[in-house]
Amino acid sequence: MTRFVLRRIGLALITLVLLSVLVFIGTQLLPGDVGRRILGPFATQEAVDVLNARLGTDRPLLVQYWDWITSAVTGDLGFSISFSRPVTELLGRALVNSLKLGALAFVIVVPLSLLGGIVAALKRGTFIDRIITVGGLSATVIPEFVSGIVLIVVFAVFLGWLPGFATAPPGSGFFTQLRHLILPAIPLVLVLFGYIARITRAGVIEALDADYTRTAILKGLPRSTVIRRDVLRNALLPTIAVIASQVGYLIGGLVVVEVLFGYQGVGKLLFDAARNADFPLLASGVLVVGASFQVSMLLADVAYSWLNPRIRIS
Repeated sequence: MTRFVLRRIGLALITLVLLSVLVFIGTQLLPGDVGRRILGPFATQEAVDVLNARLGTDRPLLVQYWDWITSAVTGDLGFSISFSRPVTELLGRALVNSLKLGALAFVIVVPLSLLGGIVAALKRGTFIDRIITVGGLSATVIPEFVSGIVLIVVFAVFLGWLPGFATAPPGSGFFTQLRHLILPAIPLVLVLFGYIARITRAGVIEALDADYTRTAILKGLPRSTVIRRDVLRNALLPTIAVIASQVGYLIGGLVVVEVLFGYQGVGKLLFDAARNADFPLLASGVLVVGASFQVSMLLADVAYSWLNPRIRIS
């Protein structure tokens, strides 16, 4: 098990190195001159050149990449050009906000999707199965900005039950913050429910048709025991990987939801950084999201191998 985990950590580090290279190259392709963008169109070229030299943007690309990645390893993510603040401070606050929203959506969608997939599999071919499957897939294809706008219009404007913005007033308590995050979390639940429930349903059906399930039933074991001990243990293995793959989306992929609901999360922060061509903030933010995704996948691999020892043995 230790060797398996170390191997996965090594692969995750290699992936992060490749991601850092791609992110650096991509940010260098952003149009515009950094010094000119900061000083404005009326600044002299001499002043722009001096600022670029002070920021280090006129150095060779390899030198810029090495300085950036070595500083990032030590925890120094640089200074935001557009916000004039340390990147670590901006990302830390935005990451906490995104984790709050993602955790709420995660707590709602995972049990709901697992339950829906299991019920659909056990009721395969019935009206309940069709309702869960068709309803889940229909909700998945609805873009977040469409469902988000509908929720705002219905529950915030007409009914007035919930606030139409996600950011709670400073110093708000837990339940006040939760009330502000309910509406933004619902579009995420709608998008993820059908996908996770469909994978769960397929896994449960495959496990129900397996030889070991028929053998357990023929031995006289109660159906509920067979489902709990044999079916679910094997059926949920693919679902674990699917759920883990959504963690990166719940942390850094909430651009539409965070912009629509005015929430200062990582997604909106990266959107603003890309719009302002803020290389330190954009590159470091993508790297942090990638690291979060790798951690979630590592935890999924560990859980997967614990449930199925053949994975780590192979």
